[in-house]
Amino acid sequence: MAEGSTSAMGGENLLFLTDEQLRKGIEAMFFAYRGFTADPDRILEVHGYGRAHHRALHFINRTHGTTVNNLLNILGVTKQSLNRVLRTLIEDGLVESRVGRKDRRERNLFLTEKGDTLERALSEAQRERMRAAYRAAGPQAVAGFRQVLEAMMDDEIRRQYTNMRDRRA
Repeated sequence: MAEGSTSAMGGENLLFLTDEQLRKGIEAMFFAYRGFTADPDRILEVHGYGRAHHRALHFINRTHGTTVNNLLNILGVTKQSLNRVLRTLIEDGLVESRVGRKDRRERNLFLTEKGDTLERALSEAQRERMRAAYRAAGPQAVAGFRQVLEAMMDDEIRRQYTNMRDRRA
């Protein structure tokens, strides 16, 4: 069977790839990630923030009122590292922490107007890059790209992603 071809075995299409083809894909992902994060990194640097701040802002925006524990689960970071990031964002007036309505021990997180403005600038920079790439690649490539990304996720992470995606749909 030729490299890159498909074969119907047991009702499945199998794609056979060489190590070199896989290496090229891995390298493309590394370089694409550099481009994807470059624009927000420049904006974050002006404010003295890093990518952890960006991720926190993004997911607080996506899940208004999320709890600290939920954000810990989404980000997959330690409580200590998230607390450092949240403390800075709260002190700088970008995030508001409110006592939970159902459970007063919980803290619900919301972006302030200032936080929303920064998050929008960061996200817009990435949306522009993705929009241009999606247009250049076309709809079939976009669907395939999403399939590849989802297939790379561990089962539990895919469940989290699917739940969040479906809630916002």
